[in-house]
Amino acid sequence: MIKAYAAHEPGGQLQPFEYDPGTLGDEEVEIKVEYCGICHSDLSMLDNEWGMTEYPFVPGHEVVGTIAALGDKVTTLNLGQRVGLGWFSGSCMTCEWCMSGNHNLCSNAEGTIVSRHGGFADKVRADYSWVVPLPDGINPATAGPLFCGGITVFNPIVQFDIKPSDRVGVIGIGGLGHIALGFLQAWGCEITAFSSSPDKEAEARELGATHFINSGDPKALESVQNSFDFILSTASADLDWNAYIAALRPKGRLHFVGVIPNPLSTPIFPLIAGQKSISASPLGSPVTITRMLDFAARQGVEPITETFSFEQVNEAMEKLRHGKPRYRLVLKHS
Repeated sequence: MIKAYAAHEPGGQLQPFEYDPGTLGDEEVEIKVEYCGICHSDLSMLDNEWGMTEYPFVPGHEVVGTIAALGDKVTTLNLGQRVGLGWFSGSCMTCEWCMSGNHNLCSNAEGTIVSRHGGFADKVRADYSWVVPLPDGINPATAGPLFCGGITVFNPIVQFDIKPSDRVGVIGIGGLGHIALGFLQAWGCEITAFSSSPDKEAEARELGATHFINSGDPKALESVQNSFDFILSTASADLDWNAYIAALRPKGRLHFVGVIPNPLSTPIFPLIAGQKSISASPLGSPVTITRMLDFAARQGVEPITETFSFEQVNEAMEKLRHGKPRYRLVLKHS
């Protein structure tokens, strides 16, 4: 039996819950959970915000732990090896996207907390292909958020071939944005942080920002027109997107990894005239996750986290719902 914390209704309290996972699949591994980050997606799923949650619901998709059991056909991982698991727990491994190394674009990819039980537990299972070893130099206590928030902001850096000479903007200095600043600084970029909270300027600069713009000030936004090769939006709010498109240089790109409430509406002419682009992306493949972890280990990029015991799971979820975590929350088994 696996011991977990589950909610039995939308927005419900997480309560002790046990379930029988059945026979371990030939290509599955079972992870003994040491740490599990708490992502806003866990909260969205808890509340059934996306209309696909099944109850009882066990959240948790930023898992770090050690391998407790291996399926008969798993040969690339070892018992006791420290690994991580993120949003995806499996993909078909036969479609053109999986076969080309873009597993995160597989139409049959399986979510770790979608129609299955996640990592707010003592153990969790996943297909071996999505279970990624932690390299030396990665702190397991803070690594969990890299498997969701970290790869979400690292993936576009790789996909769009961001160069050290590029001038990059990051919108939103929170759970995603603060990791983006760390990666982009280590990448060598000149970075401007955009935030509606002027009191975040000092910390944004400490995290890696070269410049800071108060996004609530229209004149400040106007002052950086035609400035950026790439703007990464981690925001979850509707903003003046036309102002950010105007801030792009020719061939610049506005890229979304944060989910905004309403559809985008923007004139097409500024995009055509400057050959500018708007795009978005979901997390990253196991190969890109491995690359991210190696880069983070070499460059010392580490999420800023607050730690709670698993017994404090509801307190931690309430902090995420109503408070302002700095910047990611992680559960730890005692």
